[in-house]
Amino acid sequence: MHIDLPEKRYYGIGEVAKAFNVNTSLIRFWEKEFDVLKPKKNAKGNRKFTPEDIKNLKFIYHLVKERGFTLEGAKTHLKEGKKQSLSTFEIIEKLESVKAQLLKIKSQL
Repeated sequence: MHIDLPEKRYYGIGEVAKAFNVNTSLIRFWEKEFDVLKPKKNAKGNRKFTPEDIKNLKFIYHLVKERGFTLEGAKTHLKEGKKQSLSTFEIIEKLESVKAQLLKIKSQL
């Protein structure tokens, strides 16, 4: 899945949910379930996600929504084989971005 987010230090929960095409409640639920997600909260309680949080969300989305893992399975997969699975996920992510760029060039022709 290719996510189009501008380069920023912090992202609001609404724009993150819109980029992933999910409800904000799912993002809040994943925040409670997965320890790797640590968004910053301001005085009002609004969540601000860093680019590192976005990277972790992409990986969780990939495991749960695209590969069909259960939440418990995704948690154990994150804890056990994080290095190897992250490198594979990064390769897939780069290939998808190249594909998106090529499709964009093709449409401009």
